[in-house]
Amino acid sequence: MGNRPITVLISGASIAGPTLAFWLNRYGFAVTIVERAPALRDGGQAIDVLGTGTDVIRKMGLLGQVHEWSTGKRGTSYVDATGRSRASMSSEVFNGVGAGGDCEIQRGDLAKVLYEATRDDVGYLFGDSITSLTEDEQGVHVTFAHAEPRTFDLVIGADGMHSNTRKLVFGPETDFIRHMGYYISIYTTPNLLELDHWEQDYNIPGKIAGSYSARENTHAKAVFAFESDQLDYDYRDIAQQKRIVADTFADAGWAVPRLLAHLATADDFYFDAMAQIHMDDWSKGRIALVGDAGYCAAPLSGQGTNLALIGAYILAGELAAAHGDHTIAFPRYRRELLPLVQACQTFAEGVGKWYAPPTNWMIRLRNLNVRLLPYLPWRGLIGGAPQKIARTIQIKDYRPHETTPTHNP
Repeated sequence: MGNRPITVLISGASIAGPTLAFWLNRYGFAVTIVERAPALRDGGQAIDVLGTGTDVIRKMGLLGQVHEWSTGKRGTSYVDATGRSRASMSSEVFNGVGAGGDCEIQRGDLAKVLYEATRDDVGYLFGDSITSLTEDEQGVHVTFAHAEPRTFDLVIGADGMHSNTRKLVFGPETDFIRHMGYYISIYTTPNLLELDHWEQDYNIPGKIAGSYSARENTHAKAVFAFESDQLDYDYRDIAQQKRIVADTFADAGWAVPRLLAHLATADDFYFDAMAQIHMDDWSKGRIALVGDAGYCAAPLSGQGTNLALIGAYILAGELAAAHGDHTIAFPRYRRELLPLVQACQTFAEGVGKWYAPPTNWMIRLRNLNVRLLPYLPWRGLIGGAPQKIARTIQIKDYRPHETTPTHNP
């Protein structure tokens, strides 16, 4: 029996998983992705592709497609209960979107671009999940909820903050999750406020409700976030989560009742804690984690997508550089990426109190800062913070080796 390509199973088909698959396939690995959802998941929030994350997309040859799906959002207004703007900021001033190829895109749209770029070369197994992982000298023996058992040389968990792979290999989620004190919900509505590539947000103490246009203004996304101690709920029970959002914002003013009227029928509803994942290591034997599964920085950081893109690029590159030897590649992957993970998680620590200020006084102070920002001499330092963080590390120029990584039986 001759040499064969190294086989890799990736759990999760959102951002990190397909990005990792793209690069591993380019480097000669044989890749399969298993995804619990029955089809590619649409929906989710608008996400920023910034800095080194943009560099990864450019290296993939997908920057043009990503820009075609760009939200084109021009800015945001903070409004009072009557809808009157109290402070506004352009996207360029606040986070530099549009500079250097950086852009904002819906999570589901980016997932589509990545899926289309990998579907012909990567095996996708939708509507299934891993039930057990057993490692020995031959590889990782995997059982699935539906598919027949298979053995892979490597397994990578790219299955998000509530990673099933992490639970099976490293232990319960409670050992690694750090609650940041906030919850967030997002779903699609009609463009009720007739927004033109714009976002409106309404604050009351400890809560924020917003709407921003999507799909060339034909639709909008409703966003609700609120401060809270850790809640006891089933993260797979959508009806329960919708009740939490409805009850929390039942007495809020502005356009909240109109947005909530579409909550019950929303088929792309998302709800979760703003939380981080902290782990001493992202790998154990032949199994590793990438993206939110290993080092979620919380939506408050604005860097989750960049961590997924950059982490996947580095992991694939180090595996190729080590000719598939995970004992060399996994530690190098962590060493290269860790400074960015730490910077993103630290940045997220203090963002919540400005996103959903806990008092009316802090809401007014935040609005004042937003109004003054374009005129402050240090506006570049404040507005450019996301880009600076997104370029905490410089990525190597990994190149495919002349010899395809193979498993020697």
